[in-house]
Amino acid sequence: MSGRGELAEATRAWLVEAGFKVGEERVWLEALTHGSYNGASSAKGDIDYQRLEFLGDRVLGLSVASWLYHAGDAPEGQLSQRLNALVSGRTCARVARAIGVPAHIRLGKQAREDGGTDSDKILGDAMEALIGANFVENGFDATREIIYRLWAVEFAGDAGKAKHPKSALQEWAAGNRRAMPSYSVIDRSGPDHAARFTVEVTIPSVGSAEATASSKGEAERLAAQKFLEQYG
Repeated sequence: MSGRGELAEATRAWLVEAGFKVGEERVWLEALTHGSYNGASSAKGDIDYQRLEFLGDRVLGLSVASWLYHAGDAPEGQLSQRLNALVSGRTCARVARAIGVPAHIRLGKQAREDGGTDSDKILGDAMEALIGANFVENGFDATREIIYRLWAVEFAGDAGKAKHPKSALQEWAAGNRRAMPSYSVIDRSGPDHAARFTVEVTIPSVGSAEATASSKGEAERLAAQKFLEQYG
């Protein structure tokens, strides 16, 4: 890799080939630098991709939401389910691998030895940081077009389609870095042959939803669906 303040020529060429328009080198170095790189520390004036990742995450979300809105007339719940799948860390990591991010990510020695170049978390974050860098340099429209091209295979796939609501909620929680949902029966009424179950699903720091059905499993399904409609 390059030195601390230089973008390697091979990395610049790779970025251009991937469709990014490179101007100011520092923003691209920042996007490709993990916090472990040479003990990166803001106190020492070093850089890492966290701020650009924060920005890129929002740009990606808006771009994908716009694509989904214009791609059909699916209801809000289905749009949310698909959006969460397409912007998840796992999907971002797949796109990162597809365009060759692992060969250019700047990691510290220990992080590299620990398999950081194949970490979904690191690669997904770096992919979002690259989106953030392109937004800073080239604006929203140009960045949206890159996202649409890089995500074309994902858009054409089945990610987020027709999932059971409980699976979709788990995926939503993972994609939004939340705790996994927990389900509890909060009420049971009626005779055994016609029992009614009320189930509550909760994700800490997000909220909860309740649903009632003739079986515990169906009540869980309905509660998960209601949660996605309310918070997804």
